[in-house]
Formats: sequence, C-alpha cells, structure tokens
Amino acid sequence: MLGPVILAASRSDRMRRLISAAPVTKQVVDRFIPGEDVDDIVPVVRDLTDQGLELTMDVVGEDITNPAQAAAARDAYLELVDRLKPLELGTRAEMSVKLSMFGQALQDGHELALKNVRPVVEAAAEIGTTVTLDAEDHTTLDSMFAIHEELRKDFPQTGCVIQAYLFRTEADARRLAASGSRVRLVKGAYKEPASVAYQDKHEIDRAYVRILRTLMEGEGYPMIGSHDPRLIAIGQELAHRAGRKPGDYEFQMLYGIRTEEHLRLAAEGHRMRVYTAYGTDWYGYFMRRLAEKPANLRFFARSMITKG
Repeated sequence: MLGPVILAASRSDRMRRLISAAPVTKQVVDRFIPGEDVDDIVPVVRDLTDQGLELTMDVVGEDITNPAQAAAARDAYLELVDRLKPLELGTRAEMSVKLSMFGQALQDGHELALKNVRPVVEAAAEIGTTVTLDAEDHTTLDSMFAIHEELRKDFPQTGCVIQAYLFRTEADARRLAASGSRVRLVKGAYKEPASVAYQDKHEIDRAYVRILRTLMEGEGYPMIGSHDPRLIAIGQELAHRAGRKPGDYEFQMLYGIRTEEHLRLAAEGHRMRVYTAYGTDWYGYFMRRLAEKPANLRFFARSMITKG
C-alpha cells in the first residue's frame, strides 16, 4: 500500500526539499491549495459562496516548535476572521483548526493550545460563524476532545472531527451524538498502528457506515467528510431513515477534488462545504491528500512526468 509510504514521506525533510524543488509542484499544489495568504483566499471565498457552496478554511502548518509560532498561527486565524467579517457570510464560511498549530505538542501544550484557540473561537462567534477542531493522530485526541468540551461550555456550536479507522471512534460518536455537537466524520489520514486502527479499507468503510448511522440517529449535527460516491449515497439514505432534512446535516469535501460533485449536491439543495486550505507551509497537508486517494497520486505523478 502506497498510503503509509507517502505519509512517512510527509515527515521527511529530504522528500520535502525534493518535491518542493520540482518545477511542476506549484501547479499541482494549486489544485488543492488555492493561495498562500489571506489576500489570495478572499476571492476564493467569494467565488465558492457565489456558486452556492459553503467553506471551512484551514491555515496550513503543523510543525510548531515554540510558543511564538503557536501565537503566530493564532494571529493568522484572527486575521482571517477580520477579513471575513465584511463579507457577512455567517456559518457559510467557518474555520477548521489543528491544535498542533496552537502549540499542543509543546511543554504544557494542552493549556497553551486552549489559550491560543479560544480567542479564535470567540472572534468567529462575534461574526456569526464557528470553528471545528480537526482530528490528528491518536495520541492527541484525548487533549482535543477535552479542549472541545471546554470550548463548548461558552461556544456550543464548536465542532470536532472523528476518524472512522480508529477503534475508539464508535464510542466517541455515541458520546458526541448525544450532546448536540457538530461532528465531522472522516476516514482518517494519519499512519496509525494496527493496535489502535483498522488497516483494511473495507473494514474502515464498514466502520464509517456504523458511525455515520450513530450520528444520524443522534441529536447532533453530522458532517459527512467523504468523496466516496458510495458513502455519499449511504449518508443520504441514513439521513432519510433518521428523518433528517438536507439542512440537518451537510457534506464536506476537499477543495480541488470532485468539484462537479460539490456543485451537484449544492444544486440538489444539500449543504455542501468545501474544505479550503491556504498558507505557505503546505507540504504536510499536500502529502496527506496524496496518501488519502490513489487518484490524487496518479494526478501528481502524471504531472511530474509530462511537465517536470
């Protein structure tokens, strides 16, 4: 399987230098990451929302090694909120954050990440939108869920992400579905050991369906994070069985992947949110997109051959 190999490469400085230096890389990266700063992203927000789509925005970057970098990540999100304010989009444009960017892995990282993310959640609420806490590798999740619970005391609309390939997730979904929270379900894109995660694609898909059923039958707001046509169809059927209308759940897909499907779902009246990342520290995000789906890797390889 190529996925684990690519995920290992995402942590390799040598591979980072090699891929970053390839002449074709920027063109390919632009498919998934439409800009490097907030000035680049505002026109993208306008364009997507004009097409009836919604967004969740991610300022990419995870290799935080000191508190100053974590504070800079906080400030980048606060700048994004400031630029979204005059657009008056409300929840049509929300934000996704990785707590690693806010210092979670540093000394006293749990407290530092909470201290840094809270102003972002507060600022988002002031302009009528919200924040979703992304899931990272399994060692970070207890901290993420604790921060999520703490933030929801004052900002109950704060969302979180759960990953179908982890054994623990079915129990997490039952807990979250009963709480009225916003929950994005994804398959998972980190290299996890067999002791904590399913390794077989079919087992992951089956777990995804079980967990999605739990979310649809619960009291929360499910967010279906998948590009898989079969899982999208199953999600619609589970929503119907649970008596949910299109506004009672939403689909989420990555910017640059299955764009026509984004528009089709929106045209059918579904809430369709595009996960849109931007920033200069794009390498880790880009490599996980390649690892998640073989078609992404083939696209990159063809481009390297034909244009490199």
